[in-house]
Amino acid sequence: MSLTRRTLLQGLGSLPLLSSTFSVAAFAQALATPGGEIPPVLFVHGNGDHAALWMTTLWRMESNGVARGRMAAMNFTDPLARNDDAVAQTNRSSTDDQRRELAYAIKALKSETGAPRVALVGSSRGGNAIRNVVKNGGGADVSHAVLCGTPNHGVFDTDDNPGSEFNGRGAFLRGLNAGDTEVTEGTAFLTLRSDGLDKYAQPDGRLIGKPGVPTGITAEGPGLKGATNLVLGALDHREVAFHPRAFREIYKFIAGREPERIAIMPEKQVRLSGLVTGTPGGVPTNRPVSEAMVEVYRVSPDTGARIGEIVYRGQTAADGRWGPAEVDSASWLEMVLTSAGAPTTHFYRSPFPRSSEVVHLRAARPIGPADAGAGAILIMSRPRGYFGLPRDIVLLDAKEPTDVQKGVPTDAATTLRLAAGEIGRTVIGQFNEERIAARLWPASEGRIAVIELTT
Repeated sequence: MSLTRRTLLQGLGSLPLLSSTFSVAAFAQALATPGGEIPPVLFVHGNGDHAALWMTTLWRMESNGVARGRMAAMNFTDPLARNDDAVAQTNRSSTDDQRRELAYAIKALKSETGAPRVALVGSSRGGNAIRNVVKNGGGADVSHAVLCGTPNHGVFDTDDNPGSEFNGRGAFLRGLNAGDTEVTEGTAFLTLRSDGLDKYAQPDGRLIGKPGVPTGITAEGPGLKGATNLVLGALDHREVAFHPRAFREIYKFIAGREPERIAIMPEKQVRLSGLVTGTPGGVPTNRPVSEAMVEVYRVSPDTGARIGEIVYRGQTAADGRWGPAEVDSASWLEMVLTSAGAPTTHFYRSPFPRSSEVVHLRAARPIGPADAGAGAILIMSRPRGYFGLPRDIVLLDAKEPTDVQKGVPTDAATTLRLAAGEIGRTVIGQFNEERIAARLWPASEGRIAVIELTT
């Protein structure tokens, strides 16, 4: 993992149920730095993910007065877990790999800010790394640990695959959960979980490929003895980290007070940059891709057609970085990624309300057998949550997708395949109140369009 700053940065419903016996606000306020300034915050992504998923959370923190220089969102080099934690696997990481990289990122943020301790916020597997660091040598550096949808007692608790990091009976989780309390003294712990809609906290194994087989896990699996455990209602596995409702609890726990606002306060002009990463052998990594071309265009919000001159064109160097692109915060954008061995990917995005250094880009998955005969391919992707039917409004080309499972939200992408005669026309993607227009591109040229949702 690089030490550069640019790599390191990268209606709310009813009140939640509290299972702790002490005051969250009082405890967190006591740990805040003098003058009310909260400790620096390091955001830690989950399995197969990257820093960009924290983009909206970073914007909300900034909108509440937290300086950009006191926050970072890290990228694990190989974010996907091994099948067996003890057995090396190409482009995948062990729990020890993640612990070392996280410890390094904590040290870097402390050095940059001069703060004695930092707060850590993790999504899903990121919480495993946080617990590992705090318990096994890094607790003195960590004031707060917020674990969002982390499978603290496993995705399953059975005799199958005993070496899996996600097996509640495996050595890793048994070690973390040993003792009368499952947290580490001196660090304030908060867990956030769903009320039954987390795909990785289900009693039946259907969503992990074993229908009808008990997992040994319930919706309470992400909770921890000794932590403040909050239930956020009908949010899914990712939303308990990235939803505005989750932001409120993250901020309140670390700052010891309510945020002044939940809405993101826009800047007039924004600067966008990020990292281009690859999927060698089909495995998502955060390894930089060099010699990739990134282009940015303004587009019509109604048709997705390009407007005016190109905003940015640049090729990545060895560090995989692109940007900065400068644009106003009202512009709808098309970002085109061209890299060797991958489809040319046309990303269509809603306006960016604030600047960001974690606008990370990964090419769309390869065009495969399932796409045979398609003249154009369009993917609608929701990185910060899943599509929940019938919970959400999900429409692609004015139709509800047929490849999105109903019930517990489990799908973060839906694919539309159309005939060659449709190339060049506009397709609208709708997720609740976010609406994005995209253009169709010829699959015969190795091109895929992606509607990437922000919400």
